[in-house]
Amino acid sequence: MARGTEPPPAALGARDKDGKNELERARAHVSDPTMTKSFEFKAYKDEEVKRRLHELFHGKCAYCETYYSASAPVDVEHYRPKNAVYEDKEHSGYWWIAMAWDNLLPSCIDCNRKRKQEVRVVSASLTVLRDGAKAVNSVQSGKKDSFPLRPGATRLQAELVNYTGEQALLLNPCEDDPAAHLDFIVADTPTCSLVVPRGDDGQRERGATSIQVYGLNRLGLVQDRTRLLRRLEFLGELTVELGVLIDDLGTPAVAEALDGVTAATAPAILRRLRTLLDRTAAEMKAMTEPDQPYSAMAKVWLDAFMVRLEGRS
Repeated sequence: MARGTEPPPAALGARDKDGKNELERARAHVSDPTMTKSFEFKAYKDEEVKRRLHELFHGKCAYCETYYSASAPVDVEHYRPKNAVYEDKEHSGYWWIAMAWDNLLPSCIDCNRKRKQEVRVVSASLTVLRDGAKAVNSVQSGKKDSFPLRPGATRLQAELVNYTGEQALLLNPCEDDPAAHLDFIVADTPTCSLVVPRGDDGQRERGATSIQVYGLNRLGLVQDRTRLLRRLEFLGELTVELGVLIDDLGTPAVAEALDGVTAATAPAILRRLRTLLDRTAAEMKAMTEPDQPYSAMAKVWLDAFMVRLEGRS
């Protein structure tokens, strides 16, 4: 999800009556040894920031693609946490980029706030995921101030911005291609859509970490994705059946054998069936568009369906 070339929201760099922006105020705060409380960041809460993030991500959570606006207000999430780091108690958080546009993402409360969630399975193993499709475990998930790095990696210190060298394990939807790290599978007993890691070892490590921290296999989310998956499967089956029916009616011997179908009426029937087929295919394609919920899963499914369709030819 590219942010484009539009300038960051003005509120992120706005200056107060003393002529200081939030970065300068935060810098003064952390440099003052008498300050015992964390700096209170406000710029990221501005309505313009929320609006721009809403437009950029089409009202969806940046991590799980749920329409957050249907259930709760958006959480403006800091990809690199602003005041603390769960995995590094000595680190004061990435306070110097708390107001940086490229560090802000829209999140649903389940991806952002750490709490217990019911999940199908937490595993990097495809076999374990398939075998445990019915299992529901209660685990702690939600990002909050988590920001794990690869073992041995050096965490950025105050005001450094060499992000690539830090080797973050969490996927950033604006910088990373989720499809290179995450895959969607269909578990059959019962049918449900689970997220699993994919790619080489490094990609799988980042995928598995993101699945666990963001809670991408939490029960409610799996149920929502599964409802969409079943709709896709129905449309896919309808597409196949329509194609077979059109081929059959295009065969004169078959058309003549059907009651009520004549040489005069067959072309009109075929046109209507082709129109229905086109509309069904367009509906499946529309479900992969960026403004649709779980479009990444829909795209993976549609790509696999097209491969199966070509195999039938």
